[in-house]
Amino acid sequence: MIRAFLAVELSEDLQKKIAQTQQDLKHRLSRETAKDVRIAWVPPASIHLTIKFLGDTDEQIVEPLREALEQVVKTHQPIQIPFERLGVFPRPQQPRVLWVGPSEQWEQGEEAKRLAALHRAVEDCCPLLDLAPETRPWSPHLTLARIKEGERQCGQALAKSGAMDRPIALGSLAVESLVLMKSELRPTGSVYTRLWDVKLKASAPF
Repeated sequence: MIRAFLAVELSEDLQKKIAQTQQDLKHRLSRETAKDVRIAWVPPASIHLTIKFLGDTDEQIVEPLREALEQVVKTHQPIQIPFERLGVFPRPQQPRVLWVGPSEQWEQGEEAKRLAALHRAVEDCCPLLDLAPETRPWSPHLTLARIKEGERQCGQALAKSGAMDRPIALGSLAVESLVLMKSELRPTGSVYTRLWDVKLKASAPF
């Protein structure tokens, strides 16, 4: 068994911009938070857009999954996701996860509909291979940090800093392929290994 998930990898440029955003947030929050607030920042190199978390997965289905997804995703056009908004889960008053995602306006548009269709197509493949379907709603977001202690104080600090009120400009993530990643939990954190990728429909040449 392996612990695995399907994801979209980030470009180096996007990783650098995320690192800059994290530094800015650390600076803003350090001025407002007490010492009992503990925030674990995700290393930019470990950040990815998770399409589906598979969990413990039988290695025998790794290849059949690739073959099934290859047939499905090749009919979908590449998608650009702009990361322009800072958000939290589950609520602003007591955040546990700090993330960046597309604007609410983008989420109402055509690109968002195409991304949702791609996500549904991936989900539809999974029962055929005895993989559990996802029951929670899915939205495209990148996790910047997890608040381990002091959620209420962190929520107050975010409100005071104004970080949630201003748009951010990280650039766009190009969804051109899906990658199967193996995740190994180690004392120093998770280590990710790329197993394979399946490509979306190639863009027509100009």
